[in-house]
Amino acid sequence: MENPRDCGLLIKQISDELRKNANNALRPQDMTLAQLDVLVELDRAPDGKRSLKELEQILHVAQSTAAGIIARLEQKGFAEGFGDAGDRRVKLVRITPAGIECVRSALHHRAEAEERLLSDLTETERDIFYTLLKKVRASL
Repeated sequence: MENPRDCGLLIKQISDELRKNANNALRPQDMTLAQLDVLVELDRAPDGKRSLKELEQILHVAQSTAAGIIARLEQKGFAEGFGDAGDRRVKLVRITPAGIECVRSALHHRAEAEERLLSDLTETERDIFYTLLKKVRASL
């Protein structure tokens, strides 16, 4: 019998399923969810660029992981890395037009997936669900 209070397991199962579906949807574009997360953060930046250090902190990944993701995005033409003219120790990353197009397409698919996820909830239930998710996240 299922334990009705095992919220952690339910959250993990939902997260795993969402991640699997997202990676499957991104596979035809030769893209991973981690790579998309970087592109989304670059797209959100006011001038389309961030330092490698900022990306590490925003995405909660190690420097080597961030560098590897950026290298793969550069190979695909979705991002470009360059040095900061004022401080040669700082590596900056900029989204390219191809990266912007990739983000637009992926966010459209993400919106469709979220609609499927929430399809059995009323608008009021969706608002409550989102509020509760934010509250739980803030407690961590």
